[in-house]
Amino acid sequence: QVQLVESGGGSVQAGGSLRLSCAISAGTVRLYVMGWFRRAPGKEREGVARLDSDGSTAYADSVKGRFTITKDNAKNTLYLQMNSLKPEDSAMYYCAAAIHYYSDNLLSGADYAFWGQGTQVTVSS
Repeated sequence: QVQLVESGGGSVQAGGSLRLSCAISAGTVRLYVMGWFRRAPGKEREGVARLDSDGSTAYADSVKGRFTITKDNAKNTLYLQMNSLKPEDSAMYYCAAAIHYYSDNLLSGADYAFWGQGTQVTVSS
């Protein structure tokens, strides 16, 4: 069973930075893709960033150049560095993992089987 636990959320002013962490417990399960998603109140879930097992990444247009997804394999931790935060980045952020990926949309959440509980990010203007 795969367990994902996010941390690092909080409240910051616009222009500030936060680093989200996702502690991964996967045992012998081989994770193919890991991603960060967010959901703001009244809005649909949005794929923010993805990291494939080969190291390739993808980002939503809204965060390109500001957010960076990385993984520390020694610590079994996925990160999302968020810089130049904007009020519209405010949302609950979720870490997710997939062992297979079939969607043509690189930021779709449909193929992710494992999800964390989320961490709240609030950006004030």
